[in-house]
Amino acid sequence: MTWANRFKLLVGIIAVLVIAAAATLLFNQRRTEVASTSGEISAAELAVGTDYGGLVTEAYVSKGDTVAAGDELFLVSSLRLEQDVSTGAVSAADASIQSDGSLLVRAGAEGTVAEVAVGKGSYAAPGTVIATIDQANTLYADLEFVLTPRDFGLVEQGATVDLRLPDERTLTGTVSDMSVETIDGTAHVTMRVDSDALVAEDGGLIQAGTPLNATLHLRDDGPLAGVEDALRDLSERIGLS
Repeated sequence: MTWANRFKLLVGIIAVLVIAAAATLLFNQRRTEVASTSGEISAAELAVGTDYGGLVTEAYVSKGDTVAAGDELFLVSSLRLEQDVSTGAVSAADASIQSDGSLLVRAGAEGTVAEVAVGKGSYAAPGTVIATIDQANTLYADLEFVLTPRDFGLVEQGATVDLRLPDERTLTGTVSDMSVETIDGTAHVTMRVDSDALVAEDGGLIQAGTPLNATLHLRDDGPLAGVEDALRDLSERIGLS
């Protein structure tokens, strides 16, 4: 064999090794990343209601309005409250109770009105939720993943998740809580992912209800872990183990 042929053989061997190494690393990288099946931005919800049933005579806010703690939301006219005030069972000095016995419902926290369940002119029963407020500075990602049992075993508390917004911006978050349901041998996982960027950039696209695509990063057990798992799966399918 001439030196030229030896050199070509050496180059060929090196090329094969480089391609094999690159393919192994790429295979393992794909194995440690899982795309979400669905996701959206959510917020801690605050229910607004009344202990006294009555007619909602005024609605000072609508869905989508921004409110501060203490802002006036609704006025409820309640005969029961009027009776309790007249008998002294309830103090008329309460700032939420009007001179005619009506109840002024106020916001308990800063946020955005997510839903108005009982509007002006409707009756609100005692304990009824009149509206819901998405509290400010509480945004998080609510995500769903479908994982194999092996991949589920590689999910760690505090795992990194890439959150992709509709405008293609990507934010980074970490898994803070999750629940799982097994369906047909696969793990259907619901995850809460917290991200400082969601809280810091609250507004615009970054608000409750915005859809997200997400990529979950699984624990990396080394560059050969994916190959080992693939070989193990193959051996199980052909009955060698």
